[in-house]
Amino acid sequence: MKYRHSFHAGNFADVHKHVALLALLRALKKKDKGFLYLDTHAGRGSYDLSGGSAEAAAGVGRCLQARHAALIGEFRAAMGAQLYPGSPLIAAWELRAQDRAVLIELQGAEAHALEGALAALAAQQRRKPDERVERGDGFARLRAFLPPPERRGLTFLDPPYEETRQDFTQLTAAMADAARRFPTGVLALWYPIKDERTIRPWHAECLRALHEATALQLPVLTSELWLYPRDSRVALNGSGLLIVNPPWLTLERMQAWLPELQASLAVGAGGGSSVQMLSESPR
Repeated sequence: MKYRHSFHAGNFADVHKHVALLALLRALKKKDKGFLYLDTHAGRGSYDLSGGSAEAAAGVGRCLQARHAALIGEFRAAMGAQLYPGSPLIAAWELRAQDRAVLIELQGAEAHALEGALAALAAQQRRKPDERVERGDGFARLRAFLPPPERRGLTFLDPPYEETRQDFTQLTAAMADAARRFPTGVLALWYPIKDERTIRPWHAECLRALHEATALQLPVLTSELWLYPRDSRVALNGSGLLIVNPPWLTLERMQAWLPELQASLAVGAGGGSSVQMLSESPR
C-alpha cells in the first residue's frame, strides 16, 4: 500500500474533517452516557510537520488562530509544536472516562506508531483511557464492534482512496452494513471532491443503500468545502463528509462555522462550502 496519512497531514481537507469530527464528538458528549468511537482507518495518530509541508502551511497553518483550531493549538502546546493530531488522537483528547475508542489500522508500522502516540498522550494527561488499537482491514473489522454495548457511538470511515472507484464502492457497502447493524449510531464518511460529476450520483447511491439495508429513511447530512472549482483538474478540489444520523443541531451549527472556515482557507475564486440534508427522518 503506497498511501500514508502523513503525506497530506494538516492540509485543508484534514482541517475540514477534523473540525467536523470534533463537533460530532462534542455533540455526543452532551449526554452523560458513554459512547464508542470507532475509527476504521486510523493512521499513526500524530504527524510531524517540522519539515515545512506546503499543504500543511496552506491548511492548518492558515487557521491556527481561528476558534475552530483551538484543539490543535492545545494539542501542540502539550505534545510538541511540530505535531499535528490525526483523528484518533483528536478523539482520545476528547473522550471521557465513560467513553471508549477502537482504532483500526492495517499497516503494522502505523499501528505501532499509533500505540506510542496514544501512550504519550495518556501519560501527558495522566489518565488511563479505554482505547484499543486493532490491526486489520477497517471495512471488515467494523463488523466485530457494531452494535456496541453502549448503544451510542460514532463510526468514522476515512479510507485512503488509492483506487477511488473501488474505495467508494467499499465505503458505500461498509456504511450500509454499519447502519444495518447499528441503525441509531452516528456514521461519518470522509470523501475527496475531485470530479463533480461523480459526487451527486454517489450521494444518491448511499441513500439507496441505506434504505435497502435498514428499511428506514435515516437522516443524512453532507458537509463540503472546496478551494478550487469542483470540476477542475487539480488533484484535490475539495473535502466532503457524509454524516448519517447527525446529532441534534449539527446542520445549524455547521452552517454557521463552515463558511468561516472556508474563508480562512480560501486561495482565490472558485472556492465555497455547502451543508445540507440529503434526507429527513420521518420520525
